[in-house]
Amino acid sequence: MPETTRTRRAPEHEGRGAAQERRAPARERRLVAGVRRAAARIDAATPPERDRAVDALRALAILGVVLGHWLVTALVADGGTLRTASPLGEMPRLAPVSWMFQTLAVFFMVGGHVATRSLASARARAGARGTSLPPGVYGSWLWARLKRLFTPVLAVSAVWSVAAAGLLLGGASFVTVHTVVKLALSPLWFLLVFAALTAATPLLARLNPLWPLAVVLHVDLVRFGLGGGPSWLGWVNVAAGWTVPYTLGAAWTRGELERPRAGWILLLGGTASTAALIGWAGYPASMVGVPGAAVSNLDPPTLAAVTFGLAQCGLALLLRDRLRRALRRPTAWAVVALVNLSAMTVFLWHQTALMATTATGLLAGRLPGLHTVPDGPDWVAARLLWLPVFALVLTVCRAAFHGFESGGGRRAPRRAGRSRVVRAGGRTESAQPRESRRV
Repeated sequence: MPETTRTRRAPEHEGRGAAQERRAPARERRLVAGVRRAAARIDAATPPERDRAVDALRALAILGVVLGHWLVTALVADGGTLRTASPLGEMPRLAPVSWMFQTLAVFFMVGGHVATRSLASARARAGARGTSLPPGVYGSWLWARLKRLFTPVLAVSAVWSVAAAGLLLGGASFVTVHTVVKLALSPLWFLLVFAALTAATPLLARLNPLWPLAVVLHVDLVRFGLGGGPSWLGWVNVAAGWTVPYTLGAAWTRGELERPRAGWILLLGGTASTAALIGWAGYPASMVGVPGAAVSNLDPPTLAAVTFGLAQCGLALLLRDRLRRALRRPTAWAVVALVNLSAMTVFLWHQTALMATTATGLLAGRLPGLHTVPDGPDWVAARLLWLPVFALVLTVCRAAFHGFESGGGRRAPRRAGRSRVVRAGGRTESAQPRESRRV
């Protein structure tokens, strides 16, 4: 009798298994269809005048910085403390990694383009002519931009103030606390420079990029070519160096970079200059700072970092038309739009995601690629496996703190969902929706 029962039940179990197998593809098809519908809604809500290449370049620049930090930043567990290290110090042949992921120049160029376009719009709305700014227009414009820039900073600053106090009270060493807090708040230097350039936009809107480039050149001549100048002189390049791509963005707004020739000049000229500076002038090959190195190309920026940024900006300009064509596909555009809506949150919290993973992993001991010295290919292979984990933790941070970037979900009163957008051809228009708002 038991055998008969088993014999009768077997087809029943097989039938249920086959049904489950049939339902699985059906669920997948529904999921894919849902994603496509959501992407189609975002695409339909985007004004046709919007220059999607601007959003794509901003997203690529942000993601480049995030991936670069995750690949070249190591927190090594050394006894009871954590210290920073870099695979670029142990494996200099990995310097080309920094060439791919040090994308801040592109971000500053896009920022300069968007800011000058936005300021021109504010001036036009106020009925001003020429380059004049009526009283109060500049202040309102600047307040709106800085508020959008710094409101998300409140959350990360508050969280790390509490975390630092908790770590110290819990017995963590000062070296460990200093290391993690410095890494977590390191993105803030960028915001301070970007805010200063934003405030100076009326002055920079028509400045030729060659002027700040000349300042960087002369500062480096004094620092490295004339027996060494005062150490503080290099910090002049923090302003001058990032003004170069910012004013390139202003030139883009003026229509001076529309022809492919401009992109090729920047790409080829910047590449040749950077190669010469590294090969014959002794500049480091890495475009990011390396712990223990005598000279950093980024801290403060050197002439090599600036010429490298010019090459990157040239490549970005050449890619604009291809990006516009690629982003006609709703799914591709939806991804770019969503990254832009969370750009500040991603930028501010990506180092926290790395450190949260590192701290949690310590509960399981010293894990390869996470707590070990970055001294060989094995570490690189292990670190690549950790990238999805960092991304998952960053997704959690995004879910928790994106409200600070989006204004807590509160919308300011406005007419029928109109929003500011940047036209592909240059002029600014009013158009629909929240999904496509500028970040």
